[in-house]
Amino acid sequence: MIITASIVLYKTSMAELEKVCQSLFQDDTFSKVIIVDNSPDDRLKNIIPSKKVEYIFNGKNIGYGAAHNIAIRKIIDKSDYHLALNTDIFFSANVIPKIVDYLNKHPKVGLILPKVLNLKGEVQYLAKLLPTPSNLLIRLFLPDNIFKNKRTKYQLAFNGYNTTMEAPCLSGCFMFFRVEALREVGLFDERYFLYSEDFDLSRRIHEKYQTIYYPRVSITHYHHRHSYKSSRMMLVHMVNTIRYFNKWGWFFDPKRRKTNKRVLEELEYKLAKKEMHKQKLNAK
Repeated sequence: MIITASIVLYKTSMAELEKVCQSLFQDDTFSKVIIVDNSPDDRLKNIIPSKKVEYIFNGKNIGYGAAHNIAIRKIIDKSDYHLALNTDIFFSANVIPKIVDYLNKHPKVGLILPKVLNLKGEVQYLAKLLPTPSNLLIRLFLPDNIFKNKRTKYQLAFNGYNTTMEAPCLSGCFMFFRVEALREVGLFDERYFLYSEDFDLSRRIHEKYQTIYYPRVSITHYHHRHSYKSSRMMLVHMVNTIRYFNKWGWFFDPKRRKTNKRVLEELEYKLAKKEMHKQKLNAK
């Protein structure tokens, strides 16, 4: 069995690159790790001296999905499983073997995301329904305490995030693929420079395979959320969100409606909603 990984760099700190690679090289799980560097210079070229590392310098920022695609094309006819991850991730040695074991036992699963924690140990709600325009507008522009019930539904937070569940939209911070699924549905859509490329690919895989949130193992994610701190990155986020809805549909998207309805029914959302309402009344 061949398991590979890819990391995309852009002005990444040496410490961050070393930390994520420490997680990847805790054992001999990965046959190859491909580092694709979108930075303006190649100062990180020799930071990870390992025969298993292939470093590719682009000389310019071609985008997140496009850079991962360079790596995936190199392994797509060789690898069984591939992990595309952010640099702001670290995890313990048991994570990858347990994910691989789950995938080996569930051949219909094409993509998997473990439980994701922030540095405080709090759960990040990164397994979602297929987004509507209002979901993303609320997330981008409104405080977390506004439209809380709508956020809870969209992020599937009502389910507790402690049980394995199928979710059609999984975060791009840690995408563990069955490579067979990538061969069938294609790679990242390179029209997205940054943001929404994970939503798009997760959705395409979900149409053919199961896309699973798997909380029996967890990873830690610094979660930089650059678009919330920079007006330029916010603009990039908005442009790629527009591209996503131009592709899949803004308000008329029958596949989204059908998929989200099925997922909510499987997770018994109506019962969970009643219980949440009951708890709110009892708290008054």
